[in-house]
Amino acid sequence: MNETPRYAVIGNPIAHSLSPQVHAEFARECGIDLDYGKLLAPVDGFAKVTQAFFDSGGRGMNVTAPFKGDAARWVDSLDDNAALTESVNTIDFTGARSRGHSTDGPGLVADLTHGWGLTLTGLRILILGAGGAIRGVMPAFLASQPKRMVIANRTLARAESLVAQFQHLSTNPLEAQSLDLDDSQFDLVINATSGAFDAPSPRIARALNRALCYDLGYDLQQDTPFCREARRRGAEDVRDGLGMLVWQAALSFQIWHGVLPDAEAVLCRFIRASDCFGESGPCRR
Repeated sequence: MNETPRYAVIGNPIAHSLSPQVHAEFARECGIDLDYGKLLAPVDGFAKVTQAFFDSGGRGMNVTAPFKGDAARWVDSLDDNAALTESVNTIDFTGARSRGHSTDGPGLVADLTHGWGLTLTGLRILILGAGGAIRGVMPAFLASQPKRMVIANRTLARAESLVAQFQHLSTNPLEAQSLDLDDSQFDLVINATSGAFDAPSPRIARALNRALCYDLGYDLQQDTPFCREARRRGAEDVRDGLGMLVWQAALSFQIWHGVLPDAEAVLCRFIRASDCFGESGPCRR
């Protein structure tokens, strides 16, 4: 008797992850039988837990913080996007070989373009933060050819390092700045920082005004701190990262099963199930 194919998401922490629910929705939609669970690994125990999962018959794994760099070093091979970003969020195990993929960037671009209806080409984009979350999406973002992209970070050297890593992919200006921005206007502001978003500098507050604002984080029950601040500062529209989560999961599902599920339909089911409704409707629509 064949066992149900096993998949999992690994991270630390991991209890909050929605990935099992998302993949269960995809499997139901596509008529595919799977078992998808969560794996909590010690911060220094990624390799041991991952090897044990695949040794026991696991077929695929999603990877979340803080292990995406560990995953890139653990797999036998990398796809082009994962090699560029040195980050893996999807592992496919076929035979005795593991391959690492990065669907974060394509997932974010899909949510912005298909989900939000944006055309990224020609936009002036401000990214707040220069950590691993934004490194994983840079190639996909730059491939859309924004008119200008500024990476602003509390530590300028970190933003400069990110620019240096990806400058060769950009045909238009890619710049590093501190959080004390210049007076430029932006069409799209993306928050890639974690935690609270309190008391932004005057120039960041000004950048939020009349811009489209997107938070890589999400909260099923209410606006994230960044989304709340963006609304307060007069943002044109606000969206959180739940759509990115669903889209990158859909792309992982396609890698494993050869079929792309309807990410927008699944996303709408999660939105309706949440309490995130404002005067103008769900914060993600």
